[in-house]
Amino acid sequence: MVRLNRIYTKTGDAGTTALGDGTRVPKDDLRIDAYGTVDELSSVLGLALALPDEKREGGTLDAMLLAIQNDLFDLGADLCVPPQEGEGEKLRITSAYVERLEGWIDEHNEALEPLSSFILPGGKPLAAWMHLARTVSRRAERIAFALSMRDNEEVGADALRYLNRLSDLFFVLGRVANDGGRADILWRPGGEA
Repeated sequence: MVRLNRIYTKTGDAGTTALGDGTRVPKDDLRIDAYGTVDELSSVLGLALALPDEKREGGTLDAMLLAIQNDLFDLGADLCVPPQEGEGEKLRITSAYVERLEGWIDEHNEALEPLSSFILPGGKPLAAWMHLARTVSRRAERIAFALSMRDNEEVGADALRYLNRLSDLFFVLGRVANDGGRADILWRPGGEA
């Protein structure tokens, strides 16, 4: 059970913050940037869920986005505690998280028409938020990957796979929100009519 009695601690006033294992690092550390961007992504989903009068497949999409927000807290917990051998019971993103996303991608993509062009972000409000979620997810993936390439840094392979599939899911959900792709805004190379 998480209990937060004090919102400010003053421990970060000198430009450092604590990882989940207690290690203090600068606030601009890539690990902080990675899980901070994951937190930003969760906020984007909160805004999408707050849209008024959106029809989100009878609540199915709402439930999916809420599940993803919970996953993103799990992912943040995973990223804020560097993996170590013999670490015991730590909250980690596993292949089951990735497989669930793949199932949702396949389920929702099946009903969509094949693409004949790239899509511009936009259309209906929910679709625009899904495209923003896609781009923030891609940024989180790039930061987490850069972190994984550093010496003496570890990022779980499933965490990286999760971020990659998540951006794919948001792309598909953007099309779903655009009337199953019928309201997609297609790219016109060179501004051709």
